[in-house]
Amino acid sequence: MPLFLLLTLALAQPTPQDTLKVRPIDEVVVTATRNERSMGALPLPVTVISGKQIQQMGSLRLNDVLREQTGLAVVSDHGQGIQIQGFGPDYTLILVDGEPIVGRTAGTLDLTRLAVGNIKQIEVVKGPSSSLYGSEALAGVVNIITQTPGEIASQAKGSLSARYGANKTSDLSADVSKQWTVGRSGKVGIYLFGDRYQSAGYSLTEGSQAVAPFTNYTSSGRLTYTFSPKLKLAVSGRYFAENQVNSFVVSPDIQVSGPGTVRDYTLNPVLTHQLSPGWKLTYRYYRTGYFTETDLRYATTREAYDASFFRQTFNRPEVVVERIINPKNILTTGVGFIAETVEATRYTERKQFNTTYGFAQYEWMPTLRWTVIAGGRYDAHSQYASQFSPKVSARYALSPGIALRGSLGVGFKAPDFRQLYLNFDNAVAGYSVFGTQEAAVGIARLAQQGQLAEIVLDPSRLATIRAERSVAYNIGAQLKSPTLPLMASLNLFRNDIHDLIETQVIARKTNGQNVFSYNNLSQVYTQGAELESSWRWTVGTGYLTVSGGYQYLIAKDKAVKQGIKEGTVYRRNPETLASERVTSGEYGGLFNRSRHMANLKLFYEQPKHGLSASLRAVYRGRYGFADRDGNLILDSEAEYVRGYMLYNLSAAKTWKSITLQAGVDNLTGYTDPAYIPNLAGRLWYTTLRWAWKS
Repeated sequence: MPLFLLLTLALAQPTPQDTLKVRPIDEVVVTATRNERSMGALPLPVTVISGKQIQQMGSLRLNDVLREQTGLAVVSDHGQGIQIQGFGPDYTLILVDGEPIVGRTAGTLDLTRLAVGNIKQIEVVKGPSSSLYGSEALAGVVNIITQTPGEIASQAKGSLSARYGANKTSDLSADVSKQWTVGRSGKVGIYLFGDRYQSAGYSLTEGSQAVAPFTNYTSSGRLTYTFSPKLKLAVSGRYFAENQVNSFVVSPDIQVSGPGTVRDYTLNPVLTHQLSPGWKLTYRYYRTGYFTETDLRYATTREAYDASFFRQTFNRPEVVVERIINPKNILTTGVGFIAETVEATRYTERKQFNTTYGFAQYEWMPTLRWTVIAGGRYDAHSQYASQFSPKVSARYALSPGIALRGSLGVGFKAPDFRQLYLNFDNAVAGYSVFGTQEAAVGIARLAQQGQLAEIVLDPSRLATIRAERSVAYNIGAQLKSPTLPLMASLNLFRNDIHDLIETQVIARKTNGQNVFSYNNLSQVYTQGAELESSWRWTVGTGYLTVSGGYQYLIAKDKAVKQGIKEGTVYRRNPETLASERVTSGEYGGLFNRSRHMANLKLFYEQPKHGLSASLRAVYRGRYGFADRDGNLILDSEAEYVRGYMLYNLSAAKTWKSITLQAGVDNLTGYTDPAYIPNLAGRLWYTTLRWAWKS
C-alpha cells in the first residue's frame, strides 16, 4: 500500500517535456549493456554499490558487501557464494572490470578471495545476462569496477589503511595513483593497489575449525596511455595468493593437518579506438589462471592422508564494435574466442573447452519516454550443443518521477568440467562421483572390482547431458520523486529453468554407499518480488539516509508438485514410522532458499565535523537444509534452519586526511555452528586510514 500511494503521487506530476534538460543525472553503469549508460534510463533491475558506501560499511571482502543487498543471499557451499533470485552460486557470473574470475569449487566462486579496498563501484544485474556474457550468467552478473588513475595531470594521490579486529584479524592496504601529460595530447596514468589480510581463524565447536588460520595477499594495478583523444590503451592485472594452515579431526583419535595454498592471476590489455563520432572499436585480451594445492597428513605419523591440486587457465580475445547511428539508435556487436583448460587430481587427464561466440545488441530510443534494448548471443562450444540466448527489455516513462520496465530473456549454463569429467572415489566415506563422460568407464571399473551391488541408472543415458536453459520474466516500476529525496523500485520476476543439472544416484556399492553422477531435471521454477526504497533527510548540519529492501521468493520443482497433486509423493512419519502422503502445503520448495529476506540501513553523515555512522540490519528467513525423512524433498519442520537477523554497526571521524573508524559486525553475536559455519559471531574492528594528495 505505501508503494501504491507513492506511485500515485508521482503520476500526479506534470508530463515531461521533450528535452534532455528535464532528465536527472544518474549513476553511470556498464554491466547491463557492456557500454556506459545512465542507470536511470536502463530497463533492467540494476543495483549500484559505491566505493564510498563500502568504506562507510567498513567491509573488507566482497561477501561482506553483497550480504547486505536486497535479494542477495550469501550461502556457504565450498566457500561463500552468492544466490540471486533463487539460483545457486554457480549461476551468477562474477566479473572484475568486465572480465570473469575463474576458480570455482563445486560451482561456487568463493567471494572472500576478493578485496574491496580498490573498488570504485559494484554493479549487480539481476536476471539472465547470457545474451551478453554467455554461460554462468543465467541468474545475473556481479561486476566489480576498480579504481583508475586520477583525471588531473601531474597530481598524485593515494591512501594507506590499517585494521585490527576479532580473531586476531588484521588488514593492511595501500594504493597510489598518478597521471602525467606526454607531448601535446598524450597522457600516461598509473594506479597500484596492495592488500595483506590475515586471520587466526575461528572455531564454533570444540574439536573442529570452521575457518583455519590464513594469510593472503592481493596486488593489482592499471596502466593507461592516451595516445590521442581517439586512441586509448589500458593494461590491468591482478595477483592473489593465500596460505592456509588446515587442521581437523577425522575421528576421536585421528587428527589431520597440513598446508593449503591458493593462487590466481589476471592480465587484461584493452585498446579503445574512436574512429569517428559514430564508430568505436574495442580490442581486448584476457588471460587468467587459478591454482590450488593441499597436502594433508596424519598429525601423529605425518603419513600422507590426502594430496590434491587444481589448475585452471582461461584465455579470451574479443573485439567489440559500437555503432552510434544517431542518438536514438545504437548498435553494439562483438565476437570472441575462449580457450579454457583444467588439470586436477580427480580428473583422469588434462581437459580443454573451446568456445567461439558472437553477440549483438540494439538500443532504440524513439522518444524520451521509451527505451528498448534487444539482443542475442550465439555460443558454439566444443563439448555441447550450440546455444542462442536472446533478450529484449523496455522502459516507459509515465512521468518525470515514475517509469515502468520489463524484460524477457533466455539464459543458459554449460555443464562444467566437474559435471563432465570428474573421476573421484572418496576413500574415507566410501562413495564415488563420476562426470557424465566418465560414468560408463567408472561403473565398469567398480563392477570388475566387485564393488557394485546394483545399477540404478544406465550410465549411457548420461552421455547426452544438456546445457541448462532458463526463460526469465522481469516486470516492475521505478519511482524517483522530482521534489522529494525519495527513491523506490518494485520488481516482479519469474524464472523457468529447463534441464537443470542435478546430482543423480546411478548405482549402489556393496559397502552401502552410492555412486553419483549428474543428470538433467526437466523443469524447475523460481518466482517472487523485490521492493527497495530510500529516503534522505537533512538533520541539522548532517544528512540521514534510510533505505530498506525486501524479497519474497518461491523456488520449486514442477515434477514434485505434480507428484503431490497426483498423490504419489510419500514420507515416513518420524514418530509412527508409517508412510503418509505429502500435501502441497507441506512442500517447502528447493533447499537453501529463504522465502523472506529483508534489510534496513541507516547512514548518517556530518561533513562539516567529519562524522559518519551506519547501522544496518539484515534478515534471512528460515530455509531448508537437508532431507530427514527419506523422500529427498523439503516437507517437514525438522528440515529447516531457523531464520536470523544480523546487526552491523560502524562509526568514523575524519581529521583532514586522517580517518579513524570503529565497528562491530553481528552485534548480537548470533551463531549457528551446525548449519551456518560462515557466521563467526561478534566481530569488532578498528581502522586507521590516511588519504593524501600532492
